[in-house]
Amino acid sequence: MRILAMVGALAIIFGISAAVFFFGGFYSVAGTVEDPAIVRWALIQVRTASIDRHAQDRPPASINDSASVQAGAKAFAAHNCANCHGAPGVSWAKFSEGLHPDPPDLKEVVDHRSPSQLFWVIKNGINMTGMPSFALAGAKDDEIWSIVAFLKKLPSVSEADYKVWTAPPAAAPTPPTAAPVPNPPAESK
Repeated sequence: MRILAMVGALAIIFGISAAVFFFGGFYSVAGTVEDPAIVRWALIQVRTASIDRHAQDRPPASINDSASVQAGAKAFAAHNCANCHGAPGVSWAKFSEGLHPDPPDLKEVVDHRSPSQLFWVIKNGINMTGMPSFALAGAKDDEIWSIVAFLKKLPSVSEADYKVWTAPPAAAPTPPTAAPVPNPPAESK
């Protein structure tokens, strides 16, 4: 019984100490300060468990179609994803270096995530990382799935292909305009 009381007392002391540390402002939330290893580990574990639990959507049958991959590249560029994650031939924007934790290099991550996990992250975002919810930003599920299709192919996408897929459509030639018809001279009275 004494051991149980001692464990309980230690748990209470630990809880109070943690509350004082976090709520007393001793824990720095500055983006320029590295998280302690235990905090970094805990955040990664919570993030991974949450994504694994919630990523239940099934990818569409067209996820491997080249049209989906190309539409996904265009959506990836349109939503400015390359600013934080880079893209073939596109460097990350300088401001992304200030995000904490660092945005992942998607070429290195996508092979370790299922399409459902990628879809869930893009759709819902991740708190405290800078990754926004693209559903809240107006992206529809089919557009998000096309981004997933692109991401799953990203490690093998060449710079030239990405440039072609994301180029704005060529402007239609404007028809020649007819010369204006001169106004007849005004009659004098």
